[in-house]
Amino acid sequence: MFVIEERDFQEFAAYIRSNYGIHLKSAKKTLVQGRLGPLLARLNMTSLREYMDYVQADTTGQAATLMLNRLTTNYTFFMREPEHFRYFKRVVLPYLERTVEDKDLRIWSAACSTGEEPYTLAMIIAEYFSLQRDSWDTKILATDISQKALAFARTGIYDNGEVATLPKAWQRRYFKPYDANRSILIERIRNEVIFANINLMKTPFPFKKKMHVIFCRNVMIYFDTETKENLTERLYDITVPGGFLFIGHSEGLNRTKTRYKYVMPAVYRKE
Repeated sequence: MFVIEERDFQEFAAYIRSNYGIHLKSAKKTLVQGRLGPLLARLNMTSLREYMDYVQADTTGQAATLMLNRLTTNYTFFMREPEHFRYFKRVVLPYLERTVEDKDLRIWSAACSTGEEPYTLAMIIAEYFSLQRDSWDTKILATDISQKALAFARTGIYDNGEVATLPKAWQRRYFKPYDANRSILIERIRNEVIFANINLMKTPFPFKKKMHVIFCRNVMIYFDTETKENLTERLYDITVPGGFLFIGHSEGLNRTKTRYKYVMPAVYRKE
């Protein structure tokens, strides 16, 4: 059985934190062992040190992608933390409609996982703008570090049980049957989301223009305080004045340090 030596784990944890921002506490050693153990066995490797050397030596990036797919937990669902979406529709969209003169909305789902968050935003925007939507650029950028999650998200196919949690009108309007157990989002909504692979630790962010709204929810729980604060400052720098940042409810920011202004639980704004 594959067993992680403490020294190897600490080196691996430092490597993951430095390159991907994920903070692996010692308590997660068993998690790493369980998720990477079968992979190491398949590669005929006997230590985490050997595996880390292998990942770093792979110039294609495929080994790192597979490692991250194994390590990260892509847990999400439609309308997760629903008060955020209500605030987005009730306050944020009316504000943007009044103030964005070129009608180019720049909304970023920065840790989109399997796509439920950006697709929820796309449906809300479709409802809000309705017949005016064609005069606005409402496409949403959705990014994640996991290629596996992104591949799933691009399909727009979800279990019927998950789709059933959405409003009935949305189910009828934006989904159609895919097979006996799954439904697929209509093409118009799928086309509203642009998926891309972005590591939040890499600088600078590859954007030419600043964002009006950033959803960066339930990812900073994997970061230590220093990494979280550094990321928040970088997000602030690419937010337009008056723009919004949404984070997870378990990810409160230090209000004495962040330049964002607190609006409501897990919602902040650049003034």
